[in-house]
Amino acid sequence: MASNFQPSGIYSAQWIPVDAAGRLDRGALAMHFEFERRAGVAGVLALGSTGEFPQFSVEERKQVLALAGELAGPLPVIANVSDIRPKVAIEVGRAAKALGLPAIALMPPPFYPVSQADMLAFFLHVADAVALPVMLYNFPELTGKRIDLPTVAAFADRAPMCAIKQSGGEFEYHRALIALGREKNFAVLSGADTRLPEVFALGAAGCIGGLVNIVPELMVALDRICRQGQAGDPTGPAARMVEVGAIIDQLTFPLNVAAGLEARGLQPGAPKTVVSAESRELYRKIVTELGAAFARWGLAPPLAAVA
Repeated sequence: MASNFQPSGIYSAQWIPVDAAGRLDRGALAMHFEFERRAGVAGVLALGSTGEFPQFSVEERKQVLALAGELAGPLPVIANVSDIRPKVAIEVGRAAKALGLPAIALMPPPFYPVSQADMLAFFLHVADAVALPVMLYNFPELTGKRIDLPTVAAFADRAPMCAIKQSGGEFEYHRALIALGREKNFAVLSGADTRLPEVFALGAAGCIGGLVNIVPELMVALDRICRQGQAGDPTGPAARMVEVGAIIDQLTFPLNVAAGLEARGLQPGAPKTVVSAESRELYRKIVTELGAAFARWGLAPPLAAVA
């Protein structure tokens, strides 16, 4: 079923800052959204994997969506409502609809094994109850299960599917998804932040990435040159994205995104889980190395950019 909302361009897989007590940091998030808006991002995915949605209660997830809807405007905010419990996915999805958000995102239910038939039934049940356009969200490394192509096709035939986000190590899966998207009229957005020229050469409609939080101007430049066909040389921004990725990947996701935010001059807030001394050491190393790279490239701190 065709959807009246189809995302494209560079979307931030939004980081959500909290204080030491776990309370949302409105000021830090407002500054972050302003930074991304000025860089030219096309929209936001709220409460995705970068947004650490499993760390929040149901009520906190609703609060995050309300705050994102308020602060990110006029950017569209896709609400990730994924959960092992269908009733929670529906509750959060209906909250997103009440807030006027344009679409929801759905991962396969995590932890327990699930057949493709049951996965499809889960997606259709939530989509029917929420009644918003749906972006499927494929990230097997986190959920433990892949959304296979026939499942995507069957969902697109029976629900208002606007897009699929393809994340993780299976880069070649973009090809089949993009071909199916052309047939079924849905967009494919990639999580391959450091491979945007390749992604756009395959025909992807955009990217939803954690690195958008940190270097949105590089990714927007690549989108404009490689996807929209504007004049420019993608070589420099592409090389810088690879360098950012290599530095970031010294530490596990998503804590590495927080280190990148701090290096850029943003406020990542307090960790939402226990962090070892070893990881804290790697965190500081990333802040130092990325900070030096940003200074070398002349990337202004966000405070200067939004002053």
